Amino acid sequence: MVVVCPQLLLNGACADGACGYRHDVQICRPCGAICYNATFYQTHCASQRHHKRVNGLLDTFHCSVCQTNVSTVDGWAIHVRGKKHNTLARQQGVDPDVPPEEASTLPGHVFCNVCSVGIPQQHWNSHVNSRSHGRKSLVASYEAAFEEAGKNKHGIDVSHEDDGLDFGIVDVEDALQGATMTLTVRNTVPTSRVSLVDAKFSSQSPRFSVSYDTSVPLLSCSRSINISVVLRQQYRGHYDDRLEMVFEDTSLKQRFVIIRPVKAIVGSRADYEALKPKSPYVPRKRTPRTPETDVVPGVAPPSVKAVPYVGQLPHARIPPNIAGALSRGQAVRATSYFRNSILPSQLNSETHARYYKTLLWVEEHRMENDLQMYDITDTKLTRHNQYYYLAVPGLAENRPSVLVGDIILVQPSGSAPGRWFEGHVHFVRRDEVGLCFHTSFRQQSAGDLYTVRFKLNRIPLRRQHQALDAAFHPDRLLFPTQTIIQGTRPSRSTVQPHIYNRLIAGNEAQLQAVASIASLRPGSAPFVIFGPPGTGKTITMVESIRQVLRLNPRACILVCAPSNSAADLVVSRLSILGNSQLFRFYAPFRNKDLVPDSILPFTYRTETGHFSVPPMAIVKRYRVIVSTCVSASFAHGIGMPRGHFTHVFVDEAGQATEPEVMIAIKTMADNDTNVVLSGDPKQLGPIIRSAVARDLGLEKSYIERLMARPEYDETAGYGVSVVKLVKNFRSHESILKFPNERFYRGELQACAETKVTHAYIGCTILANPDFPVLIHSISGKDDREASSPSFFNIDEASQVKAYVLALKADRRFRTSDADIGIITPYHAQCLRLRSILRPVADGIKVGSVEEFQGQVRAYLRIHAANIANASTLQERKVIIVSTVRSSREFVEYDLKHTLGFVANPRRFNVAVTRAQALLIVIGDPDVLSLDPLWRSFLNYAHGRGGWKGPPPSWDTGATVDHTGGYDQRLKGSALADMNEFTRRMEMMTLNGVTSDSADDEDIDVNVDRPWREVE
Repeated sequence: MVVVCPQLLLNGACADGACGYRHDVQICRPCGAICYNATFYQTHCASQRHHKRVNGLLDTFHCSVCQTNVSTVDGWAIHVRGKKHNTLARQQGVDPDVPPEEASTLPGHVFCNVCSVGIPQQHWNSHVNSRSHGRKSLVASYEAAFEEAGKNKHGIDVSHEDDGLDFGIVDVEDALQGATMTLTVRNTVPTSRVSLVDAKFSSQSPRFSVSYDTSVPLLSCSRSINISVVLRQQYRGHYDDRLEMVFEDTSLKQRFVIIRPVKAIVGSRADYEALKPKSPYVPRKRTPRTPETDVVPGVAPPSVKAVPYVGQLPHARIPPNIAGALSRGQAVRATSYFRNSILPSQLNSETHARYYKTLLWVEEHRMENDLQMYDITDTKLTRHNQYYYLAVPGLAENRPSVLVGDIILVQPSGSAPGRWFEGHVHFVRRDEVGLCFHTSFRQQSAGDLYTVRFKLNRIPLRRQHQALDAAFHPDRLLFPTQTIIQGTRPSRSTVQPHIYNRLIAGNEAQLQAVASIASLRPGSAPFVIFGPPGTGKTITMVESIRQVLRLNPRACILVCAPSNSAADLVVSRLSILGNSQLFRFYAPFRNKDLVPDSILPFTYRTETGHFSVPPMAIVKRYRVIVSTCVSASFAHGIGMPRGHFTHVFVDEAGQATEPEVMIAIKTMADNDTNVVLSGDPKQLGPIIRSAVARDLGLEKSYIERLMARPEYDETAGYGVSVVKLVKNFRSHESILKFPNERFYRGELQACAETKVTHAYIGCTILANPDFPVLIHSISGKDDREASSPSFFNIDEASQVKAYVLALKADRRFRTSDADIGIITPYHAQCLRLRSILRPVADGIKVGSVEEFQGQVRAYLRIHAANIANASTLQERKVIIVSTVRSSREFVEYDLKHTLGFVANPRRFNVAVTRAQALLIVIGDPDVLSLDPLWRSFLNYAHGRGGWKGPPPSWDTGATVDHTGGYDQRLKGSALADMNEFTRRMEMMTLNGVTSDSADDEDIDVNVDRPWREVE
């Protein structure tokens, strides 16, 4: 079999002319079709499809209102509903519902119908020789061949012509027994003599089978043949194939092919009806905000003045050159510009502040832009006394996140374009916020309409800028070297007899960390507790704090964490100190109802009930103060002297940005203050919204940057600069094995109670009863709807529900809702899963990877005392992961587009290390295996027998290429498959055999363009 060279189609050229593939093809330059011989080229050029492409009628329309071409893929109906189109129609005084016209081409341009884009004439030759155009040309040729092969021809009529063979949604039980559809084949020409030579499916999969009466030698008007197609499948998912029927005209000795697509969805019809998209996905279009030239100040909430700050924060506005660079171009160009023109050439103690201030501005620019997507038009306000209540869609899901003290701009309908009223947020409820405006704000009636803009709260960013501006930047804290990190490893015996928490008494690594921290000389380099999943890093840090307090009567400690939940966990474990020694600082706007009752005695509130700080003399008497990293600025803000704290501890340090950690260090530390960091840089880092800021290093936490230095090597620096905890008290050894070897050098030891970790050994759900890891292979479909860019997958959601029901129904392996956690990377899938599980398992926690990392789970444990059903907050024995992505658009999509952030090593690590006893991963292996890390994990599970569903499509015993490139190989394979199909169809359908009818006018009715490039 000889096919067109994939490299020729991918790259526009082939470096190896003797590669064995075909190179002698003709390309129709006006429309890009690939023709295998002169006969086909002539046939193609005479076709209506060719003429329609040449004339711009096939893929695009022209809008007379907007004077632009509109792709039929994007949809004419979507275009005419757009805001820009309707605005222009109003300005022109015409009806926006105009009919589509033939596509036009701008002067000096040539319209490429293959790519649906106008090309300047001088660039036409380079365009048609480009890799992208070559791929799309092949797709167009494939579509033409597929369309032609699907037509009835030579007098043979095959029923189900319009829809092919679509089984629709078949329940799992019915698919297991076998579902059947029938094609009827007739010869409509009395004098022709045609026989059915063969009927088979293009794939070798047993999911579809075909049978027919082979005893009928010839088709005639009086005799027809019924072809039975049987679907037999035990697993959920989407199944597609192609039935190829080969006929022969016995008098002409000419063979030809008629094909019919076959598809089926195996699953629950009820689930599909409940979860299907309610409206088609339409990308949200951002319209630039008009400048706010006249803003009427609002009334700030009382909590703003609850803390007696003695100084003012710097404004630290984004410099114009940085804002301009970010507004002008793409992320790649902006990243290069910042590296070459704005950022210092080296990152050191002298340039540290400038470097990170720039990254903060980059991130701020993106955050401000992201808020625009939540702007609301034509909404109403509800007034109660001096407050106006605004309903905010998505508020309960923190989309957007709104806190007391934030500012929301409101513009009454009909106001001057630049005039806005500033509303300060005084209350935040589940679905609405309470705003307070200037007294000049008037609501004429309850039906008044408003435009709403969400503004970024810059206070946290200003606090970080303030810290970075501090003149304190010692090498020992920012860039410690081996000469700074001196001394020998302290003996564990110095603290072993005095350990408070007996759980760590026999844990050598934990004891060493405690001994090393307690023995630090004043002014030492930062010490790191490297705590992989389930190893007890917070327990170790808490014990270290208590030992420091025991050994040093003058010690005063500031403890920070990136989140309130992580900070609350530290307070709960230090509560033995009592509220005379331990103080928990909250931001004044913190809602009291969100604070665990057990934490409240360690706080201070004003007479109005807002969180604050006691008088300075009392604050100085506390031996331990706990806050979030950002709120730690309160100490400097109220005038506490630098050096008051002998130690700064940062828990979950891997989840905070470096500027956030610097708030405590650069404003409060002096030359003697010691810094201790606890975390795991192999798990999720801080959430950074800007791709430019991520590329430039803002996503790399302070602890990760330090641990990348040779001084913090886990072996060489053991006990002196770092201790790695190695005993895992959470997971079964088989769950731990793969991430242990991939991320932690194979040093982790499974030490959890077997009573818990082996709870599902022998369970009938497992493919291998002794291996509690299960990959459920499912070929589903990822969807989006309305204007949400988040993906969901109904097939996977339905499969998750099936596993939940099976677990709860098993009387031998008893499982409650509290035992199960479900992780999925997409918000839309979280919502679908909660919806589908609500009637059967409402107590199951469903959330993102971030929600399952340590601090949130710990927060739930703290709150257990405050919640009636506290049993639902224990750790999860079972974790089910729904990966969602199941794209088949391999020809045009790269790995990033196909997998999204599923292909993130840290997300992967967190997701697969949450389970105690049973890990179930549901996903499309053909997509997941494009990523080398996922491919390795799938190979691991398959090799141990932990696999259900359709088998892998690759050799799981082959060595994984960790440099990647699997997506490019799949593209080449897909192109070669299309090539081969097109060649066969042209040989058997386009060379001497004609259709019964001319091209249909609606030529693209059955083509959904699965390979179209998406912006």
